[in-house]
Amino acid sequence: MKTRVISAIVALLICIPIIIYGKVPFYVGASIIGLIGFMELLKLKSSKKDIPYLMKVFGVISFILLMTSNWNILGSLYLFDYEVMSSIIFLMLIPLVFYNKSKKYGINDAFFMIGSILFLGISFNQLVSVRMLDLYYLVFLLLITVFTDTFAYFVGMLIGKNKMCPTVSPKKTWEGFVGGLAFGTFISAVFYITVFDYTGNIIILVLLVALLSVIGQLGDLVFSAIKRNFGIKDFGNIMPGHGGVLDRLDSILFVVLAFSYFIRFL
Repeated sequence: MKTRVISAIVALLICIPIIIYGKVPFYVGASIIGLIGFMELLKLKSSKKDIPYLMKVFGVISFILLMTSNWNILGSLYLFDYEVMSSIIFLMLIPLVFYNKSKKYGINDAFFMIGSILFLGISFNQLVSVRMLDLYYLVFLLLITVFTDTFAYFVGMLIGKNKMCPTVSPKKTWEGFVGGLAFGTFISAVFYITVFDYTGNIIILVLLVALLSVIGQLGDLVFSAIKRNFGIKDFGNIMPGHGGVLDRLDSILFVVLAFSYFIRFL
């Protein structure tokens, strides 16, 4: 427990100033964290079947290109370089022709690489875009995930009886899910109304925040399912007591993707 608390404090002391300042330090920090997350997925895949070194290199290059795509016009959440995305698909699929005989790189491997690159690349691209659009938008999304996770844990621990997805995450309960949803939605909605001087439809705002809270919890379960499939507890150990990058950012990555769409309704 002591190690977990210390590593969390250290992480906050490093990340908070970078998030507040933004600009180049945030670009660099997000790039490093995103790349570490992508490498965690590659390592996970290699635990069952190793990906050819050349394809790993292609994957890292593709991920970086997608993650940094359109950073010259940051502030928009809807602009993607589809040429880059198309190139990634070709780059991951065409080598199947040359690896077919050796069976070192099959269609399942190609789709794993494509899915990993597109999901993480777009997620981290949007994470940076949200911060550059407005610091308080990023704070808003962090509040949703942090308070949802926190209250889901405590409510589940206190009164949780009905298991939500026992085969994926045995400790999560429906009571915790509802508790996290209620408190995460209320606190985050109040923050949004106060900070952005919101004068729109309160019901729509609350519904959208609630939906983001649900998506965050489902995102957490998706990554838990991936870990169960590969038989691991954590994606990495970059944060002692907390696991890897993907263990800490599972919810926010899904929330950021959803927010990129929902922001048009706020």
